[in-house]
Amino acid sequence: MNEKRWIVRAALTPEQDKTAHDLAQAISTTSFLSALLVQRGITDFESARDFFRPELSHLHDPFLMQDMEVAVERLCEAMANGEKILVYGDYDVDGTTSVALFYGFLRKIYDKLDYYIPDRYSEGYGVSWQSIDWAEANGFTLIVTLDCGIKSIDKVTEAKKRGIDFIICDHHRPGSELPPAVAVLDPKREDCKYPYKELTGCGVGFKLLHAFCLHNGQELDLLYEYLDLLVVSIAADIVPITGENRVLAYYGLQRLNDTPCTGIKALIQIAGFTTALDITKVVFGLGPRINAAGRIKHAKEAVRLLLCDDEDEATAFAFEINKHNTERRTFDTSITEEALSMIQQDGWLSQAKSTVLFKQDWHKGVVGIVASRCIEHFHRPTIILTHSNGKATGSARSVPGFDVYEAIEECADLLEQFGGHTFAAGLTLPVENVEAFRLKFEEIVTSRILPEQLVPMIEIDLELQLEAINWKFYNVLRQMGPFGPGNMLPVFVSHEVQVAGRPTIMKSKHIKFEVYQGDSPAFTVIGFSMAHLYPDLMSGKPFSICYQLEENNFRGNKSLQLGLKDVKF
Repeated sequence: MNEKRWIVRAALTPEQDKTAHDLAQAISTTSFLSALLVQRGITDFESARDFFRPELSHLHDPFLMQDMEVAVERLCEAMANGEKILVYGDYDVDGTTSVALFYGFLRKIYDKLDYYIPDRYSEGYGVSWQSIDWAEANGFTLIVTLDCGIKSIDKVTEAKKRGIDFIICDHHRPGSELPPAVAVLDPKREDCKYPYKELTGCGVGFKLLHAFCLHNGQELDLLYEYLDLLVVSIAADIVPITGENRVLAYYGLQRLNDTPCTGIKALIQIAGFTTALDITKVVFGLGPRINAAGRIKHAKEAVRLLLCDDEDEATAFAFEINKHNTERRTFDTSITEEALSMIQQDGWLSQAKSTVLFKQDWHKGVVGIVASRCIEHFHRPTIILTHSNGKATGSARSVPGFDVYEAIEECADLLEQFGGHTFAAGLTLPVENVEAFRLKFEEIVTSRILPEQLVPMIEIDLELQLEAINWKFYNVLRQMGPFGPGNMLPVFVSHEVQVAGRPTIMKSKHIKFEVYQGDSPAFTVIGFSMAHLYPDLMSGKPFSICYQLEENNFRGNKSLQLGLKDVKF
């Protein structure tokens, strides 16, 4: 593992410093906290009020989205004419929560409705030919896609010939041509003036229902009941928690913690959460369990759970899905070990700037997870491929600052299908093209990636004196959440700290010790998988730490502790 780079945010300019000083007085907080807020673009009382107290009234007018009016008109027309509507979603967390939200809301006011999730293995990502055949055979005349469809030009064209219209709700980058749908809702369309571009697929579906409610005079409170599903999509899809997403996540977490739907409540119980959920707990606790249904079995199970009203049935579903998740973890661990071994044993690959691995029998459902795990060890753009339906198919993940989607797009001549975002993408190609793709992808990455992007980094918000840490400081810090991409839990650095007493090694790989700085109180520090620091910590020399501030609640005793990110001696 490479030594990490510490990237400390630039110090405030004299002008920003004055802004921070004025802000500290306006909202009665410390200079450290006001500096953090100014770094995040919060510069006066009004913006601080909106940041700390988001309101659902801050959501944008959904009709600002390109094609929204025509989408709402077509949906209303279908309902007025008694047409059969099919709600179609991808098999990941964003797709399944999208379907549960959209179908769950509409079924309360309309009954000629069904939903469809493609099979990950036999149909693959996006709109499938099988689904169009099924829709035609069952008399559906309108399909609403969620979290997919932006590149399904051939499928939408064929469906149109068969008398089936599409409304596409997607958030992936469009290609140069849009599908011939009745409406294409995607804030990333170049001609879309919608002010916020980072919605999830579930978020775009939510905005269509938002517009539908406004058009028909429906109470928005009925739609807001589904914000628990929307926050799960926001967390699991790792989108920025800024702007509109932050408002939706803020209220979504409230709903998730106070009155979650029956299915999510069952998942929370089976995951063993006893304290309030935040974005991190959703990402690592709920997301993988919902995903496991589509990875190991069929994602329809996840939608059934999310739509379930019966507590006993939900508990039984959650138990099944939890079993899938345990199975998924077994695949994930063994395939990751195999992938890392392949890199280490290949002289060329171990020195490359990218990783492209292909193995016939890897489980298609975990290749994205394995790509992320490989990046933890070899910090570079990574693609993990397996064999499915006669093709090589898989997932790409990237490192901060490098656009893996663009790099894949440069190799389009070798691919049959691809789509995704800056940091994550999916792709399919003929098996015989894998080696040529590996070489071309490596060439493109080598020509574009900066040396520093190949070294893991820790972004540090602020230098902090340990004496500034107290409960008042922490309580204001906590209110800056929900934390996630674009609004991360702040990382602090403190220099010239010293160890108080003797460090403790826990479970042979973690370390716990106390530090102080000058006359400050001593704080407990927890370093996961950092037992190797023990000899240096025993040297008695001062050192620097970067960390996040955490609350430790042990048997009802609350204390503040430092979650260690790294140490420099």
